[in-house]
Amino acid sequence: MKPLSVEDPEIAAAIQAELERQRNNIILIASENFASRAVMEAQGCVMTNKYAEGYPGKRYYRGTACVDVAEELARERCKKLFAGAEHVNVQPVSGTQANMAAYFAVLKLGDTIMGMNLAHGGHLSHGSPVNFSGKMYKIVPYSVSKETEMLDYSEMADIARKNKPQLIVVGASSYPRTIDFKVVREIADEVGAKVMADIAHIAGLCAVDAHPSPVPYSDIVTTTTHKTLRGPRGALIICKEELAAAVDRSVFPGTQGGPFMHAIAAKAVAFKEALAPEFKEYQFQVVKNARVLADRLLENKFDLVSGGTDNHLMMVKLIKEGITGKVADETLEQAGITLNKNMIPFDPATPFVTSGIRIGTPAMTTRGMKEKEMVQIADLITSVIRDIKNEETIADVRKQARELCGQFPLYPDLT
Repeated sequence: MKPLSVEDPEIAAAIQAELERQRNNIILIASENFASRAVMEAQGCVMTNKYAEGYPGKRYYRGTACVDVAEELARERCKKLFAGAEHVNVQPVSGTQANMAAYFAVLKLGDTIMGMNLAHGGHLSHGSPVNFSGKMYKIVPYSVSKETEMLDYSEMADIARKNKPQLIVVGASSYPRTIDFKVVREIADEVGAKVMADIAHIAGLCAVDAHPSPVPYSDIVTTTTHKTLRGPRGALIICKEELAAAVDRSVFPGTQGGPFMHAIAAKAVAFKEALAPEFKEYQFQVVKNARVLADRLLENKFDLVSGGTDNHLMMVKLIKEGITGKVADETLEQAGITLNKNMIPFDPATPFVTSGIRIGTPAMTTRGMKEKEMVQIADLITSVIRDIKNEETIADVRKQARELCGQFPLYPDLT
């Protein structure tokens, strides 16, 4: 078989260009990270050729003994990683797919879900009207306090008492503070609801107690595997043993067909890496870096949602700067800094424009950057935003960003 560079030079060139982009840009998208060479090697392995509908020992195809080993290792390692996990399904191909399967396992169409308001930090699959979740279920959103921009658990309890949801979904894609899963469990118990925690963003932190784990307090936990877990693109579901059969049926045959066995093998590799002591050090460094970066932005007179961060991300409000999130992230990209526009709580702008940006530290922490570099990055962001139309400033920051990245090589032996 021909190598990619010969078979399809256009795709080979696009891949090489992407490698160079990742190497030479400061990546601050909170949902992105860099997988290890071992994870990527497993992701690209021959297991991509194997159909394996069903579960280990109970497949609908022959020839699955080897992929069964990979899936069993992934499940057992995940249980070790998340203390108290009773059952794990590693087949979901995405976070939204995992959430869909979780809903199907415990709800009927039209049941009521309480989920975090998308505009306040939630996720599309927690009840947005443009998502399947908002179309198939009755959604009752909860929000952050206008005063503190943090979750108001008293208000959440009042909403739950009034609406009697069957499921409370807790978790976020742009919430910078610690989530109190124990309090959510208490609210759910009062109204007879189940709890589903979507920890796609904070799973790595939860695994090592850099953020409280939801596993002891949740009926179901879903997460992606490619954010703070630093694995391949994919997802998983953790649940109580009493829900194991329902969850497994909901994944297959309920919402998926043949699992991606190459991705499951890569998940197993990532879970093994996450069980090493270095992974715990990494997660706590992610949090340290986020706090230092946030503190420096505050020193530089920016407003942050909730005034700071407890986890891996922060939300910068740009209303007083008089620029939109869209303009900010486009200009910062030109300057070699990649992040994303994001709505802020009570945002007057549309989701396509926004009044804020979201900044995360997992990816650059993976490259080895620490507190000193976070201060430098905050100052580079400040330089661009304070002089947003100055091409010389943008070019100078781009040069500094490239030089900084050069001090922390990414995949140096990969070509």
